Amino acid sequence: QAQLVESGGGLVQAGDSLRLSCTDSGRAHRNYAMGWFRQAPGKEREFVATISWPGGTTYYADSVKGRFTISRDNAKNTYYLQMTSLKPEDTAVYFCAARKAIATSRKSADYDYWGQGTRVTVSS
Repeated sequence: QAQLVESGGGLVQAGDSLRLSCTDSGRAHRNYAMGWFRQAPGKEREFVATISWPGGTTYYADSVKGRFTISRDNAKNTYYLQMTSLKPEDTAVYFCAARKAIATSRKSADYDYWGQGTRVTVSS
């Protein structure tokens, strides 16, 4: 099974860039689509981006489209979320997730494994 660990969060200023990583130490990523979700204080978890296996299809939330890029390095069992032009409203805990299917999904309920989250804070 997948064992996901996120890294790369931190405190940045508006307009800065940040790259989040998600490593699957369980090495069960083959045939798994991946997703990034986030949860801001006092809000529900929301979809950010998703990528299929092995990586040909991606989808983004409208709020991050054009600013964030999801990618995966299957040889390294690692997945990325490159975030640019960060805004204060991007402040949240970011979670990576894996689902036992090759197709993407925007629904958190479709994902089977979750990381512990990494915090991103964007100051204005």
